[in-house]
Amino acid sequence: MLGPPRYHRRCFTRRNTSRVAVRYGTHHSQVADLWLPGGRGEHPVAVLVHGGFWQALYGRRLMNRLCADLAGRGWAAWNVEYRRLGLGGGWPATFHDVASAVDALAEQPHLHLDRVVAIGHSAGGHLALWVAARHRLPAGSPGASPRTAVSGAVSLAGVLDLVHAADHGVGGSAVRQLLGGTPAQHPDRYVLASPVAQLPLGVPQLVVHGEADYIVPPEMSRWYAEQAAAAGDEAQLEMLAGVDHMTVITPDSPAWARVLSWLG
Repeated sequence: MLGPPRYHRRCFTRRNTSRVAVRYGTHHSQVADLWLPGGRGEHPVAVLVHGGFWQALYGRRLMNRLCADLAGRGWAAWNVEYRRLGLGGGWPATFHDVASAVDALAEQPHLHLDRVVAIGHSAGGHLALWVAARHRLPAGSPGASPRTAVSGAVSLAGVLDLVHAADHGVGGSAVRQLLGGTPAQHPDRYVLASPVAQLPLGVPQLVVHGEADYIVPPEMSRWYAEQAAAAGDEAQLEMLAGVDHMTVITPDSPAWARVLSWLG
């Protein structure tokens, strides 16, 4: 992390919740929005990581409605932006940013840091599970030795098989751009970037995917959940008939209802 976080914008949202943007680094993409519920005391934390195949075209606003819903239910929501492809992202910058953003939670007030859950959509689903795997990474690798641990992770339509995605063009060439080449060219990067390579993660995981998703194959979530369970992790799989790629991040969707039930 590049110095202490800096607050630079505050606004108030519905249901007596507040939102403040916090910089965790010097790049303009190194920022996260902290949504806080009304009332005093420490709040459990949901780290939200947006998708968009790690590309600059997409940003954290995709997760705003989920953040507002969580804050209205008593959760603090940490909506993370990070360097993406076209804005200085890729290997290892994207991974350094997401790790630094999560570690920056240690400097924020009113948070219950023993209950931090990572929730990500699409490419963010991959990053959310990767965040949960950080303690398994070898010393010195991007994101290793976390200062803020997560106690659970949720993938919503996640890109969970990077090798398959790279070899079969899921998201076009996005995975190859993210990691700087093919699995054959950079096998070490694919291992360090892949949550499945770090199993068991040792924390509960919820894997949600719509059967009508034509952007990220639902088979990726089935495959990951099978691998996680085989490794001894508590990994719940929820496949939803008739649900597409973007519906899973709609607050009134069956996917989000499943997430809320899992959070308890």
